[in-house]
Amino acid sequence: MEIKYQVNDNSLLACLDGELDECTAEYVRLSLDTLLKDLACVKSARLILDFSRVSFMDSTGIGVLLGRYNKFKKNDISMFIKNPQNHVDRILKMTGIYEIMPKIS
Repeated sequence: MEIKYQVNDNSLLACLDGELDECTAEYVRLSLDTLLKDLACVKSARLILDFSRVSFMDSTGIGVLLGRYNKFKKNDISMFIKNPQNHVDRILKMTGIYEIMPKIS
């Protein structure tokens, strides 16, 4: 898993590339927690997770997303998901993630 970042105004775009599973979960968790520290001082900040290059995600990945959502929400930072591949999109829909992290284009 590789994560690249791009800042635009009050938004941070995090482009994930690889598999989001048990092997990469800790790295993704720590990376997003570091971002939280950077965004905590930005008013009305939002984090956009670009999933266009996420080739696989399992229940561990869902857990990572839920855990980060709770942390970011406590700091009034909104989270969004962008460009998931079809197979990842189905998982996100089935688990209800889009209820709390809307999908954007």
